[in-house]
Amino acid sequence: MDNKSIYKLRKLQDKDAELMLEWMHDEDVVKNLKNNFLDMTIENCKNFIKNSQNEEENIHYAIVDENDEYLGTVSLKNVDRDNSCAEFAITIRKKAMGTGSSSFAIKEIIRLAFEKYALNKVYWYVDKKNCRAIKFYDKNGYDRVKFNDIESILNEAEDNENYLWYLAEK
Repeated sequence: MDNKSIYKLRKLQDKDAELMLEWMHDEDVVKNLKNNFLDMTIENCKNFIKNSQNEEENIHYAIVDENDEYLGTVSLKNVDRDNSCAEFAITIRKKAMGTGSSSFAIKEIIRLAFEKYALNKVYWYVDKKNCRAIKFYDKNGYDRVKFNDIESILNEAEDNENYLWYLAEK
């Protein structure tokens, strides 16, 4: 079955908060992520959802299935309209891993970055210990780049030997 008929992106809604907190408190999901999600509360999730309605600097979407069940969040962060670029991020619930929802979401958010938000570049980095994410990006054909190749489009990033960098261009 075509993933486009199974999954979609929509704006985050208050009803997503409990399932968002589920992945945040799943040590297997967050173990190689930069932020400390284990300390997050339901109020943190609700505030994130409320703040996500403003798309000035960050653009967040819920990944949902055909029943509109929240599976994860996909984002364009640190949107730099002057340099026409943004940082990609995705996190999904454990139950959604291996379902194709992440493949759909990354393709769709990059399409939106280029078509709806008029960006030309989407970049992201992954901790080298995050084997699951690296395998996913490589399997889906995303190009690894050297930090030096994208340093000029980054706002306050610094090279870190613990990260692998990826770039999608229009």
